[in-house]
Amino acid sequence: MMMKETFFISHGSPTLSIDESLPARHFLKSWKEKVFPHVPKSILVISGHWETDVPTVNVIYNRHDTIYDFYNFPKPMYQLKYPAPGAPELAKRVKELLVASGFNRVDEDSKRGLDHGAWVPLMLMYPEANIPVCQLSVQSHKDGTYHFNLGKALAPLKEEGVLIIGSGSATHNLSTLMRNFSTDGAVAPWASEFDTWLKEALLEGRYEDVNHYTEKAPYAKKAHPWPDHFFPLHVAIGAAGEDAKAKLIHHSWSLGTLSYASYQFTSATS
Repeated sequence: MMMKETFFISHGSPTLSIDESLPARHFLKSWKEKVFPHVPKSILVISGHWETDVPTVNVIYNRHDTIYDFYNFPKPMYQLKYPAPGAPELAKRVKELLVASGFNRVDEDSKRGLDHGAWVPLMLMYPEANIPVCQLSVQSHKDGTYHFNLGKALAPLKEEGVLIIGSGSATHNLSTLMRNFSTDGAVAPWASEFDTWLKEALLEGRYEDVNHYTEKAPYAKKAHPWPDHFFPLHVAIGAAGEDAKAKLIHHSWSLGTLSYASYQFTSATS
């Protein structure tokens, strides 16, 4: 089946895995019913929780290990498992496409399982854990245009039945979370301003502005002191195509500054 869509999911806090009060959890649990009823052949996740010097894919031949890359969270979270099958053929195809597009070095990792940027949303979206999954890393020392071009190289995967998901956060400044925490649902003005700018830029198709968000967006450095959770968005846009139309498919807030804004990008020509 040919895919027209790519997605960017804001996975927010790891507590998304257990906290029934989070609207984003219910959004992801309704994924197959309300967002994407198709069954992909395999899933490629670009996660903000895997940073490497060069693009790297995990080549897993059996079931994925579940990586608990978070600390001091409730004990039940460390008992969750998401043993999805690996997707070694997809990993090799990703490497092939990137090399052909001028990414001279692409590494493989045969031991790394799924970090929580992948398994937390996937356990809600596809709880059966029966769809093969491959992860691709981000390069935080690069920029938005680099990651957009990374996505462009991966666009052919859509025609091969692969669901491409960028998993990060629309805003991601962990040092502000508790300080701005509010029980009345209030959102810090700077976070709201950045989030609104992003929504308008995406819905208007101003992808070049998003690629250069550090110069174009208000409070860019405050919203993303480190770009690891933003670059998965650029990959998703690039893989969708420059003519792709963006759609906001979920929007909620947590802890005053953490946006769960998530987007679908649909190609007009696929």
